[in-house]
Amino acid sequence: MYTYVCCCKVKYIYKDGLLVEKNVYRALLYDFYGELLTEHQKQVYSDHVIDDLSYTEIGANAGISRQAVFDLVKRCDSILEDYENKLKLIKKFLDTNERISRIHELSEDLMKSTDDDKLRSKISEIEKISKDIYESY
Repeated sequence: MYTYVCCCKVKYIYKDGLLVEKNVYRALLYDFYGELLTEHQKQVYSDHVIDDLSYTEIGANAGISRQAVFDLVKRCDSILEDYENKLKLIKKFLDTNERISRIHELSEDLMKSTDDDKLRSKISEIEKISKDIYESY
C-alpha cells in the first residue's frame, strides 16, 4: 500500500521509499498498466487523471452519474495499484532512472578530471550505454 502526505495543497504518495506527487504516480500507473483496463475504465480514468476533468464533467460526457465516475476512478486506482504491488514495474523504472542519473553524475565527474583521450572515450561509451538503457524504457 501507499501513504498519503500532504504539503502545500499538493498530495504526495510515499511508497517503497519513494515520495511522488499523487497525480504523477497515478499517471505512471496508467502509463504502465492502463492497457489492462477495459475501454470504458481507460476512458474515464484517463479523463480524470490525464486530462484533469472533474467527476461531473466526465459523468456528463459518459452519460453516468458523478458518483459512478468517482466509484470507477477509485476502483481503477485499486486495480492499477494491485498490478504495481505484484509486478513492481514502476518501482523498477524509477530505481533504474535513479541509477542511470548516478552513472551520468559519476561519468561527468570523471570526464572533468581527466585529459586522457582513451579514458574519455570509454567514459563517453558508458554515457552512451546509460542513455540507451534510459531510452529503452
